[in-house]
Amino acid sequence: MKKKIVTAAEAEAIIRQTRREGKVVVMANGCFDLIHVGHIRYLQAARQMGDLLVVALNSDAGIRQLKGSGRPIMNQHDRSVILAAMEMVDWIVIFDEPDVRALLRRLRPDIQVKGTDYTEETVPEREVVLGYGGRVRIAGDPKDHSTRDLIADIIAHHE
Repeated sequence: MKKKIVTAAEAEAIIRQTRREGKVVVMANGCFDLIHVGHIRYLQAARQMGDLLVVALNSDAGIRQLKGSGRPIMNQHDRSVILAAMEMVDWIVIFDEPDVRALLRRLRPDIQVKGTDYTEETVPEREVVLGYGGRVRIAGDPKDHSTRDLIADIIAHHE
């Protein structure tokens, strides 16, 4: 199996080569803590929008900033290994910033894909993506799955 977990610098080189080949680069991002069916459907739909899917994965420190103490449940190494095992995922880049804007500016994917908890108009990184000429798209099934709810269900069944 090829090495799928790469640095931002390695991803830049891969994306440059992919563009030279005339292919479309798609980026999805998230925490992917306790993978569930909503994550799978989101990534499958994102991959169908282009030729190469880069997943920007929030680091452990970034998730703690976003979600608070006690998260992530799984560390970034384990989360990245699980993502790397998925056939629809071509590359994974772990990022530390609280949001993906800086990585988008650096990698400049053709399409930035977010889940259905957003609309194309409400994607937080929309202006960054449109600013470099990219497109914003929404993918996946309705947002009725979440890691937070999955954790609550596990706790409720354990008590």
